[in-house]
Amino acid sequence: MTQSMSRNGNCWDNAPMESFFGLFIDEVDYKESSSLNELKHIMDSYIEEYNNRRYQWGLKKMTQVQYRGHLIAA
Repeated sequence: MTQSMSRNGNCWDNAPMESFFGLFIDEVDYKESSSLNELKHIMDSYIEEYNNRRYQWGLKKMTQVQYRGHLIAA
């Protein structure tokens, strides 16, 4: 993993990632993993679910992938 840092003095750069990690910690039982590979699998599964099957009110009730396609088509 690579750490991402926002621009100096601009807290809004990191807000979407902070929101995502807050949800991740609440929804995923990452402490149950017994190895790094198992943790990677848990994280990959959650990100797949988050991007492709989790509808979001802020994105016109679309998934991340649907909304991106909607923006590209517009």
